[in-house]
Amino acid sequence: MSAPATTPSAPAPAGGEPRLAHAFADALPELAVPWQAAPAPAPRLLVLDDALAVDLGLDPTWLRSPEGVHFLTGGLVPDGATPVAQVYAGHQFGGYSPRLGDGRALLLGELTTPAGEVRDLHLKGSGRTPLSRGGDGLAAVGPMLREHVISSAMHALGVPTTQALAVVATGRDVQREVVLPGAVLARTASSHLRVGSFQYARATGDTALLRRLADVAIARHHPQAAQAGSPADQAKALLDAVIAAQADLVAQWVLLGFVHGVMNTDNTTISGETIDYGPCAFVDAYDPAASFSSIDHQGRYAYGAQPGVLEWNLARFAEALLPLLVEEQDDDEGSSDRAVAIATESLGAYRPRFAAAWRAGTRRKLGLAAVAGHDDEVDGMVTDLLRLAQTDHVDHTGLHRRLADAARAGSSAPARDLFLDREGFDAWAARWLPLAPDAAAMDAVNPVYVPRNHLVEEALAAATGGDLAPLERLVDVVTHPYVERPGWERYAEPAPDAFGPYTTFCGT
Repeated sequence: MSAPATTPSAPAPAGGEPRLAHAFADALPELAVPWQAAPAPAPRLLVLDDALAVDLGLDPTWLRSPEGVHFLTGGLVPDGATPVAQVYAGHQFGGYSPRLGDGRALLLGELTTPAGEVRDLHLKGSGRTPLSRGGDGLAAVGPMLREHVISSAMHALGVPTTQALAVVATGRDVQREVVLPGAVLARTASSHLRVGSFQYARATGDTALLRRLADVAIARHHPQAAQAGSPADQAKALLDAVIAAQADLVAQWVLLGFVHGVMNTDNTTISGETIDYGPCAFVDAYDPAASFSSIDHQGRYAYGAQPGVLEWNLARFAEALLPLLVEEQDDDEGSSDRAVAIATESLGAYRPRFAAAWRAGTRRKLGLAAVAGHDDEVDGMVTDLLRLAQTDHVDHTGLHRRLADAARAGSSAPARDLFLDREGFDAWAARWLPLAPDAAAMDAVNPVYVPRNHLVEEALAAATGGDLAPLERLVDVVTHPYVERPGWERYAEPAPDAFGPYTTFCGT
């Protein structure tokens, strides 16, 4: 299949045009298909994160220029850049797809920031590629703005994540259930390597390719693994590092009430960053069974199922690494069993790591991080509080902020009206308050504001209709999540009953 005709690259104003490296394409050409974005008929900048642009070493003024907007849609390719569609495999809802990849996305290349960090610059919604599998390769304004809102909030909450640099309306209609205005998202990440990248490399049977991929991942994300000793030791160190990073990440999701919605192996990053904000949501009422995706009929990726799903995904990563976990010369009959034993040992560290991260997080949320001992007592309090919250459908985010008020007051009163079982909550608070919870510490980790689902939908509907003001206000609020603002109370409240059950979509 031949690539479409490219738009000739053009120089930008002095100091404006980015310099993009192509390290991924050079190191792993088997996982990179050179390609060009589809031309945007009438590109119009909707959103630009100026602060992120500066952090990346980009000139916001130039990015707002006609040349810059064309660059953000892939229409202007800087000299020397090599845009590629990345190839990967993946388990999607448990079913294996041997060849997925960027069906509507392109890696424009890598930027080196003024701080010396390497970041991918990646497009989403930039048109069909050889990996589109029948899709149109396009994206609509609403889903791309959703990723901007949620990823901005996650970054402000301290969660490792890809970040949205810009959303550009293309001037092209996108046919879904209805006709929608099209858009391209430009996002950054420390890389777009994922478990599915390793699954694809393993499936080729090319151990040299798999080893090159591991070397790239180690150099890019986990350089300490390079000091582990032999190549087999380094591969195990990579596995251990990814397990640790992902365990810590999903613990943060659970603590905040975030539901990713599509935890396929191709959405599990090697860096430990959150990626691909499709059918995502934050829970209002605490409920481990909360599931919002229109296609997750069995609740495979429900809120409380996420830690178990991650363990399953990491097992697929370990399977992909098996040929690297023993030395090349160890090709005797027992080498396969030894590799499995090594992988199994590494995977055994996942549950303790996740449990420790979650346990430490719950102590912080309850203001007890500095309280020595009482581990079993605190664990019991956490379990009992969540049971009360689930039974009474208590708002997850609001509860923890009200608990900080209770800690300040030395009384259960500021939080008890959230519960139907007020006597049950009073009894719980009578166990918690004597431990002298630190209200200020609670305020530092429990957000006032998260992207409430009804407010996200309200803002996206307005933006799709041409009014960006509600979206801009929402982003302003959720990017300052710990600062309570007078007059902004509606942004801290759960959805009204009239909002009804919430359903999210992948946005494809």
